Order: sequence, then C-alpha cells, then structure tokens
Amino acid sequence: MGLTDTGDRHQSSSWDARCRRHLPVAVALLGLGVLPAPLLAAAPAATPGGPTHDVSSGLKLLEQIQDVITDLAERAGPAVVNIFPVQASGTLDQGRERQPGGTGSGAGVIIDRQGHIVTNNHVVGDAAEVEVRFSDRTKAIAQVVGRDQDTDLAVLKLAVPRDLPYANFGDSSTVRVGQWVLAVGNPFGLERTVTLGVVSGVGRENINLSRYENFIQTDASINPGNSGGPLFNLRGEVIGINTAIINFAQGIGFAIPSNMAKQVVQQLLTRGRVVRAWLGVGIQPLTAELAKKFGVTETDGVLVNEVFDGDPAAASGIHPGDVITKINRTAIDSPNRLSRVVATLDPGSTAKVEIIRDGHRREIEVALSERRDGAVLASVPQVHADGKLGLDVQDLTAALAEKFKLKETHGVLVSKVDRGTLAHAEGLREGDLIKEVNRTEVNSVGEFTAAVARARRGESLLLRVIRESRAFYVVLKTG
Repeated sequence: MGLTDTGDRHQSSSWDARCRRHLPVAVALLGLGVLPAPLLAAAPAATPGGPTHDVSSGLKLLEQIQDVITDLAERAGPAVVNIFPVQASGTLDQGRERQPGGTGSGAGVIIDRQGHIVTNNHVVGDAAEVEVRFSDRTKAIAQVVGRDQDTDLAVLKLAVPRDLPYANFGDSSTVRVGQWVLAVGNPFGLERTVTLGVVSGVGRENINLSRYENFIQTDASINPGNSGGPLFNLRGEVIGINTAIINFAQGIGFAIPSNMAKQVVQQLLTRGRVVRAWLGVGIQPLTAELAKKFGVTETDGVLVNEVFDGDPAAASGIHPGDVITKINRTAIDSPNRLSRVVATLDPGSTAKVEIIRDGHRREIEVALSERRDGAVLASVPQVHADGKLGLDVQDLTAALAEKFKLKETHGVLVSKVDRGTLAHAEGLREGDLIKEVNRTEVNSVGEFTAAVARARRGESLLLRVIRESRAFYVVLKTG
C-alpha cells in the first residue's frame, strides 16, 4: 500500500484487507463517473408495501466507498506534517510562518523510514532548518538537505529516535482525469485538513509557476497552507505534491506529479543538487504563420530560433529554423515539453533528435552536456495585425551593441517602433537586432531594405530577431 506505518503492522494489514474488499466497488463507480450524491438520488425508491432492499443496497454501497475514503484519511494523517522555517537566529519567523497560511508556512510528507520529508521550495525559502509538527502535536527540527527552484521542491531530514509513519510515491503517469484524490495539508492554519476531489486535468503547463511544469490539476480544495502537502490516490500513494492555486478561481489547484518529484528527490539525496542535461538551443512555439513559413503544421513540434556556439546542438549540426519534432522518440509539441524531456536525460548521454529542415525529416544524434545556470529559452507574444511595418532601422555599431547588450557585430538595429503599427503589435521594440528576413541573412540597412522590397505585395515577412542574448522568430503581415 502507499501509506506505511512502521510501528503498526496489524493496522497496515487491516488497511490492505479493507482496500481489497472495498476498492473494486469504488473503482467500478469511478469508471462510470458516478459521484456519491447523484448515486444516492438515483437509488430506486421503495414502493408502498414493496421491497426496500434496493435502497438498503445503495446505502451499503455508499458506506463501503465512504469506508475506503475515511480509512485513507485516517492513515494519511500521521505521514503529513506541518512545516515552519526557522530563522538563522534559531527562532521561528513570527512575521510570516506563524500567520495562518502565511508565506513560508506549509505542509510536507514523510517519504521513508529515515525521516526524509518532501515539500515545496517556496515553503522552505532560504531557511537551513525548519520546525516540523506531527499529527500527535509533537515537534522536531529538520535540516534542509537540498532544494530545486526549477521544480519548486525541497527535501528535509528529520533526526528523531523513533520509527516514523511514511507514504510511498505512486506512478503519476497512470493518473487519469476523473479519478478521485485526497489533498492533505494545513490551509489557513487548520492542521491536517483533508479534502476530496477529482483529477480535473493532467499535463498542465504555461502556468508560470516554475521552469519545468507538468502539473496535475485537481478540484480537491487546495488553499494557502496546503503548499508542499501530498495529493493521494485511493490506494494511499502520493501521486503529487500540492503547490499552487489560481486565486481568482474556485476548484482549480495544481500538484507536481510524483514521477517528477521522485527524480528530483533522488538527485537531492545523492548529489545535494539537481543535474540536468542541456541541448543548447533557443526555442519558441509554432504559430500558424510561422508554421506556414517553415512548411510545417502547428502541431509538428517547436521552432529552433537560436543555436548557442560551443553547445551540443551546434556541434551536432542543428540550425536556427529547424523544427524539433521528437527527442528519443518522444513527441515534442511545446517548448515546455522539450525542456522537461531534455531535463530528464543524463548529461553526457546521447539523444536522438528528430527535426524537420526545409520540409525533410532527419534524425541527429546529440551528445548532451550539463545545463548551465541562467540558460534562457526565448519566446515572444504572438499578436497579429495589419498595416505598415512601423520600423526605423540603422546599421549596428560597436557603441549600439554595447548599449543594448548585444554580442553581435553585424545586423540591422531597430531604432524606433511606432505605436499602433504592425511591428509594435508583434512585440518588436527599440534595440532589437534583425538578423534575417525570409531566411536570408541581412547585415546592413541596405540588405534589409532589399529583402523587404523582394517580398511580393501581401506576402508576410519572417524575421529572425535577437534581443540581448535571446533570439526569436516573428512574422509580420504586410498589408
């Protein structure tokens, strides 16, 4: 089972027996998408003088499901702890952590008999140790073993002279929309609150909460103070670490999938930090206009807008303008997915990268390196409009390159963007450096003007632009 209490083997076996008896019923109902209240309402009513066994059977069925949920809630409690970071002075931060649901206070889950705890990085903050409060009201100090800001996870270590209850990770790849889950945490200071709900979405990204996003979405109530707490399936396995809510929406919470958490935890415990592979490209999503320019469809992959000198992609022959469709046979349909897939690979390993170049598919082997801090994957908002370009340009000089933090020595610098024009609507701004027009390199204003003039009336322009150390493609529709 997912939950383990090293101090009570009899209760564990009893829990197993109850689950074997009741879970088939719950699973059957979940498969039908039936919730308890509608099921009760739909139960056959007894006719005057007629049998009442149909109503009794319906109630018994609901009570069996209820037993599964209440047993899980009882078993989940001891493995879930409340966390309050400790200041360098050794005292609790009274201004933050003591406030119900305040920034820095949250929950965590014990994951092994050695006393390791998983929680959110934003719960721990910069603290080196935290105060942990157990379900029996006792307290202990835990050391921060490691943290990973890119996934918002942290690992703590307790040193207590007793066996601790703990929960096991489940396989988040098997999570399905509609399955029941329990969220356990410390919302608004209400310790070990248990809420029941369903998985309302999987693979959620672009929430802008962390670098690597693949969230499980749930309507099980998650509130301030739930951060770092576990999301359980009905078998008592941790399938997610609750991390955030949408403040203006009800019933929308997000959890980091357990498979991602397991990988991060393993590295933090063995290395003290997380090491990820690095491909060495800047990427952006394919829009309909970009896809048309590159002869692909929007769903084909992601567009490479920059290849960094000396990095694996450059050494392997990947070029700007290539569309990456697969990595090790895993389909790539968004920049976020590419980042996640590469991050799961080991530095030094070889990845098979499938690309589309000039309408032809090919596979390139890339020897990955270790990701360096501060690497940026570029993208810009895509908003389309009609009208003139609305650009003033000039040749790049050394002084201008220094002013706008450009490493390039040649190109066409955007010196002015008129508001309300096409260039402004597409997100271009002063200091952007235009390097290509319709896949042709331009190094001067004369070359830029000639390339624009060659475009037929009504034909869109594909620009490759560099902004500081970032590159991106943008399509301008000429009127």
